[in-house]
Amino acid sequence: MSAPGPGHPLGPADRDAAFAPLHGASHILVAVSGGPDSVALLGLLAEWTAGRPAPHLSAATVDHRLRPEAAAEADTVAGLCARLGIPHATLAWERSATEPRSQEAARRARYRLLLAEAARVGASHLATAHHADDQAETLLMRMAAGSGLSGLSGMRPLVRRGGVAHVRPLLSLPKARLVATCRARSWPFAVDPANAAERFARARWRRLAPLLAAEGLDPGRLGALAARVARADAALAECAAAALARARRAAEAGGLHLDMAMLAAEPDEIGLRALALAVSTLRAEADDASFLRLDRIETCHAALVAAVRAARPLRRTLAGCVVTLSASGHLIVTAEGPRRRGRRETLTLPATEPPRSLGMEARRT
Repeated sequence: MSAPGPGHPLGPADRDAAFAPLHGASHILVAVSGGPDSVALLGLLAEWTAGRPAPHLSAATVDHRLRPEAAAEADTVAGLCARLGIPHATLAWERSATEPRSQEAARRARYRLLLAEAARVGASHLATAHHADDQAETLLMRMAAGSGLSGLSGMRPLVRRGGVAHVRPLLSLPKARLVATCRARSWPFAVDPANAAERFARARWRRLAPLLAAEGLDPGRLGALAARVARADAALAECAAAALARARRAAEAGGLHLDMAMLAAEPDEIGLRALALAVSTLRAEADDASFLRLDRIETCHAALVAAVRAARPLRRTLAGCVVTLSASGHLIVTAEGPRRRGRRETLTLPATEPPRSLGMEARRT
């Protein structure tokens, strides 16, 4: 029997396979924008949970107040939720005067509002409708941005955000099948014109997708690449954590004390990841909208390795930290005090995720 085509609706077997990792969930908050991807997620989860004692479902729509149609789209989602028997809330972004009208600001606001709603309803999981086409676009954008391995691992199926598990159960499924599923079930959905607006990088990459797919670089293969890179990235992260643990000296006051000679003896990838991990330990409170640029960690690590081999001292600042190396190879990493001038580097290493900052992220909004 041949596999379903790209425009074939999802059946019960597809649905059950996608949601198998959610068997332990007690309450899922579904993020529903009103587009076909999130509407399919909502409807399929309603089918999957029907007759089950758990998980319980709630839904939320974020109105960024950036488009006049957004309020009506939220009302349409609320109507569908009423039809499906799922509690729904519309969350409005009350943008402050200092927040820009940008996709990145909207993304940060969206997750802030959704996580607050998850806490309010007691959700154990937050489900979003990122799919295989999104993953392919993310990977291509990160390649173009010069990402490292962590960025090229793409979006993860599961990410911890504080006490909530953020899941992307549709990540292996193509958008065309989600659209076909909505049409087959008569679930109403909206089409955001911004998805085709060429002022947005993601829309420009989307236009190239058919040409790339014709050469074999389709979402399925790009998704497989992201999964393989994620596997390698996880192994390297474990090695870096072990290297950092070996290099740590006895606890002393004032930051982390490390044996830089031990880190310099490691392969470069392990050494620079260990350095990034040391910085993240002191900068765990950093805003998740910021990131440590790969080129900066590479430059700092190379300078430290050269200095320790030459037995000379070195002092650098990196991602809100001060890195001080003595001539004997004793490395101290401390949190940097407030600067009086200049721009301060910051670090994206959310406490809920492994260190992914070694890949510069181009985020989906």
